[in-house]
Amino acid sequence: MLRDITLGQYYQTDSVIHKLDPRVKLVATLCFIVSLFVVKSWVGYAAAAVFLVVMIRLSHVPFRYMVKGMKAIVFILLFTVVFNLFLTPGETLVSVWKLRITKEGLRLAVMMAVRLSFLIVGSSVMTLTTTPNSLTDGMEKLLKPLKIFKVPVHEVAMMMSIALRFIPILLEETDKIMKAQIARGADFESGNLIKKAKAMVPLLVPLFISAFRRANDLAMAMEARCYRGGEHRTKMKPLRYAARDRVAYGVLAAYFALCIMIRIWL
Repeated sequence: MLRDITLGQYYQTDSVIHKLDPRVKLVATLCFIVSLFVVKSWVGYAAAAVFLVVMIRLSHVPFRYMVKGMKAIVFILLFTVVFNLFLTPGETLVSVWKLRITKEGLRLAVMMAVRLSFLIVGSSVMTLTTTPNSLTDGMEKLLKPLKIFKVPVHEVAMMMSIALRFIPILLEETDKIMKAQIARGADFESGNLIKKAKAMVPLLVPLFISAFRRANDLAMAMEARCYRGGEHRTKMKPLRYAARDRVAYGVLAAYFALCIMIRIWL
C-alpha cells in the first residue's frame, strides 16, 4: 500500500512535459484544479478528462504507474462518496431504514469522486515530471512579487521542496519499520478500530524519532555549508522560458476559456 503512493516521486523519462519550465507546470496544475471547480456539467468533466489524458500521454509516464497512487486515497474517496450519497436531500431513489439515496445525491457523489480523482492524478503529473529542485526554483520565481510584503519566498519554497523530497523517504522508512514490527509479532490488521489504533503506536514512535533525526541531520548539513536563506543566492540552472513554454501557456489559456464557456452555456 505504501509503495503505491506516487506523490513526491519523480519519474525520469524524455518527454515534452518533462522539458517544460516548472513555472508552466505549476500554473497549469493550479488552473486545472480551479477548472475542476468551475465546471458543473458532464461536458465540462469530459473536457477535463480529455485534457488530462493528453497530458499523461505527452508525459510518457505509464498510465498504470500514474493511477496506482489512487490506492492511497481509496478511503477518502469512499468516505466522500458515501457522505454525499446519503446526506444530500432531493428526490428519493432508494430508501433503506432511515437511509435514503436521492437522485441529487447520486449525481453529486459521482461528480465528487470524478473531481477528486482528477485532482490527484493531475497533481501527480506535475510531481512525476518535475524534480524537487525545479519545483523549488519555479515556486520561488512565481512567488517573487510577495517579497514586497516581506514574505520569505525562498524559505517557503525550500520547505515545500524538502517536504516533497521527504515523502518517499518516510514511506520507505515506514515500510521498513512495519516489516520489523511484524517480524517481532506485531499485528496491524486484526481487531477493531481501537485495537488497530493501539497497534500503530509501535510504528509511529520510531517513525517520528527517525523523522526528527533526519530533520536534525539536514539542519546540521545546511549549517555546515553556511546556508543563509535566499538573499544574494545564484542559480546553477536559471529558469528561462522557451518557445514550447509559450505554446503551453496558450494551450492552457484555451482550455481554461473552454471551461468558462461550458460553465456559462451549460
